Amino acid sequence: MKLSDIADNAGSRKKRMRVGRGIGSGKGKQSGRGGKGQTARSGVRIKGFEGGQMPMHRRLPKRGFNNIFRVEYAEINLDRLQDAIDAKKLEAGSVVNVEALVKAGVLRRAKAGLRLLGRGELKAKLNIEVHGATKSAIEAVEKAGGSVKILAPVKEEGEAA
Repeated sequence: MKLSDIADNAGSRKKRMRVGRGIGSGKGKQSGRGGKGQTARSGVRIKGFEGGQMPMHRRLPKRGFNNIFRVEYAEINLDRLQDAIDAKKLEAGSVVNVEALVKAGVLRRAKAGLRLLGRGELKAKLNIEVHGATKSAIEAVEKAGGSVKILAPVKEEGEAA
C-alpha cells in the first residue's frame, strides 16, 4: 500500500446540496421550503398550531402535578438479591447496602437510597442495610436468618438539618 492509494470509502462524503440555484438543479425557486409565509422562514413556526382550531393540547383535560420534592429510591426485590448470590456477585453473610450492590453490578445507580421489596424468596442469610423496606421483605429476610437495618433518609446538599 502506498500513501497515494489511500482514499475514503465510496459514498462516505456527500456533497452539500446548493439550494436556490435555478430550476434545473431540482432545488430552485423555494429551495424545498414549499410556499411563502411563516413556515418558509427559519426559526419560526407555531408548534401545535391547527389552523385556528382549538389545539389538541388545550382540548384535553389536565390532571395531576409533578412533586418536585419527591424522593426517588432505587428498588430491589428479594429474588434479584437471590439471583445475585447464585451468580456469585454477592456473598451470603456479607453486609448488603447500596454501594455493594452498585459495585457488584446488581444496581446501576444509588439514587436517593435503597428500598427493599418482598417479591420472590431469599434462601441466603444476609445483613441488609436499606433506607426503606416492606413488611413482607423484612419477614422473609429474618426467616432466612438475616437482618434488615433501616437507615436514615439521605439528606440532599443545601437541605436544612
